[in-house]
Amino acid sequence: MKMLGSEAIIECLKREGVDLIFGYPGGAVLTLYDAIHKLQLPHILTRHEQGAVHAADGYARATGKTGVCFATSGPGGTNLVTGIANAYMDSVPIVAITGQVSVDLIGKDSFQEADICGITTPITKHNYLVKKPEELTRVLKEAFYIASTGRPGPVVVDVSKDVFNAVIDFEYPEEISLRGYSPVFAGEEESIDQLVEVMKKAKKPLIFVGGGVVLSDTSNELRKLTELTGFPVTTSIMGLGTIPSDDPNCLGMLGMHGTYVANMGAVDCDFLLGIGVRFDDRVTGLVKKFASNAYIAHMDIDKAEVNKNVLVDLKVVGDLKWSLPLLLDKIEKSNPEKYRENVKEWMTQIKEWQQEVPLPQTYPTTDEGILPEKIITEVSNITGGDATLVTDVGQHQMWAAQYSKFIKPRSFFTSGGLGAMGYGLPAAMGAKFGIPQEQVILFTGDGSIMMNCQELSTIADNDLPLKIIVLNNEVLGMVHQWQRMFYGGRYIHSTTKGKTDLVKLAEAMGVTAFRIEKEEELVAGLRKALIEIKGPVLVDIVIPQTANVLPMVPPGSRLDQMILGGKD
Repeated sequence: MKMLGSEAIIECLKREGVDLIFGYPGGAVLTLYDAIHKLQLPHILTRHEQGAVHAADGYARATGKTGVCFATSGPGGTNLVTGIANAYMDSVPIVAITGQVSVDLIGKDSFQEADICGITTPITKHNYLVKKPEELTRVLKEAFYIASTGRPGPVVVDVSKDVFNAVIDFEYPEEISLRGYSPVFAGEEESIDQLVEVMKKAKKPLIFVGGGVVLSDTSNELRKLTELTGFPVTTSIMGLGTIPSDDPNCLGMLGMHGTYVANMGAVDCDFLLGIGVRFDDRVTGLVKKFASNAYIAHMDIDKAEVNKNVLVDLKVVGDLKWSLPLLLDKIEKSNPEKYRENVKEWMTQIKEWQQEVPLPQTYPTTDEGILPEKIITEVSNITGGDATLVTDVGQHQMWAAQYSKFIKPRSFFTSGGLGAMGYGLPAAMGAKFGIPQEQVILFTGDGSIMMNCQELSTIADNDLPLKIIVLNNEVLGMVHQWQRMFYGGRYIHSTTKGKTDLVKLAEAMGVTAFRIEKEEELVAGLRKALIEIKGPVLVDIVIPQTANVLPMVPPGSRLDQMILGGKD
C-alpha cells in the first residue's frame, strides 16, 4: 500500500489507538496537517506549542494512554521543551512529532531550523531524527513502545520535510524488539521474601507511596496491603489519590509542606517502605537525617532510582504489577494478624500526632480575602471528592494537595518534578478532552494562569466544560512567602499589582467568568460554577496576600523542624 510519509504517520497513530492529537501547524509540517484532513484523525489546535505538549501530558495522565502532540520545526519544536522536560520528570508517556527542514538543509542554519534532538536528549526517554522514508513506520512503532513501557516517558520523533512528502510502501511492524532496551517487569522473588521477613518484625512501620503506584494502576493492591498489615501510609504529591483521604491509615502528604503526622512518622519510624517513589529533596528534607532510625526498603521499576537520593537497606526492582501482588500473596500466607498486632502502639502514637496538629486548620492573616483552605474544602464538599483536580505550581498547588479530599487514583495532576508554572490550564484542558464524562477542576494562581492564558481561547472554541478556580492574591504567592519568611520581607518583583482583570480576560476569549470577594458569596459562587454553568467557567477568588502554606520544613532542615504558624 503506497502512501505519502505524512499519511503513513497518521495511519501509524491510528494503529496505536491514538484518538486525539494536540498541535500547532507550520511550514515544515503542512503536508502532515494535510494528511490529518485526508485521513480524519481528530486534532485540537492549541494557541501555543507549549499548550499542546502540556495538553498531551494531561490527556496521558487522565486516560493512561500515550499523549501525542505535533509542532513545526525551529521555534515550534523549541516551544515544546518545557512540556517535554515536565513529562520526563513525572514519567508521563508522550510522543512528540516535530517537523524538520529538508535533509539537504540540515546543519546549515536554515530558516526555522533547530537541532531538536540535540536539545531534548537530556529530557527524553529517547529521540529520533528521521531522514530516510523507509525508516518512518519502524521508528514510530519504537517510539510508542519506548514511551509506554517500563518507566514511561516522552519520546521525540523529528521528521525531515522530505520524509513527509516521500511516497513509501506502508508496512507497520506488528512486534518490536530493541537491542539494549528490555523493560524490567519481573524481578527477583527472593527480594520479596526478604521484605516480608522485615515487615513481620516492624513495630513502627511507614509506607511511603509515589506516582509509580498511579502509573502502574496498582492502587487497589496498595489499599489491600494497608488493610492486611494495618501499616500507616503517606504519599508524595504525585501519589495523592492512591489511598482515600478518609482511610484511617492515610497520613496525607510527606515533605516540605506535608502533614505534621506524616513528617513525624518518617522521623520516628523503624521501617520505611518506599513504593514507586524517587525520594525527591522536597520529600526528604535534610537527606542524611531522613528516616535515620529506619530500615528502608525501596520498590521501583527503575533501578537507577534505587540509592540515587536515599541509601536503602533492601531493593525490590521490578514492575509494581509484578511485585505488589506477589507481596500481598506472601503476606496473606504469613498470618496478617501478627502485623496488625505489632503496630497497635505505633498507631496510638500516630493518632496522637494527628490530634496534636490536624489538617485542615486556619492560618490567621490581617489581609482581606477568603482563606484558601476554605475554598479548597468547599470544592471538595461540593464534589464529594469525585472530581479530577489539576493544579499549576505555587501556593495554590500545595493548598490543593493538603486540603482536597481524594477517593480514587488518577484524580490529581500537577507538575511535580519540574514545578512548571503554566502547566495547569493546558494540562487540565487535555485531561478534560481525555475524560469528558468526568468533572475536571483546575486550581491556579493569578501568576501561573498568565503563562498559558491563551489556551482559554482553545477551551472556548471547543466549548470544553472545564472549571477554572483562580486563587488571586495579586502576588507570586510562593515566591512572596519565601521572601516573607527567609528574606526579611523584601518583596522584590513578586507583586503583580492586580492590573490584569482576569474576568475580562476570560470573557474576551469566550469563557464565562466572575469574581468572588467575600466569604458569604463563596459557596453559592462555587456551586454556580461547578454545577449550574454547563460550559467553561473561570472563577476569580480573592485570597489574602499574607496567607502562608503551612506546615513548612525550611530548606535544608529535618522533617521534624517544621514551621507550624501561630505561636509555634
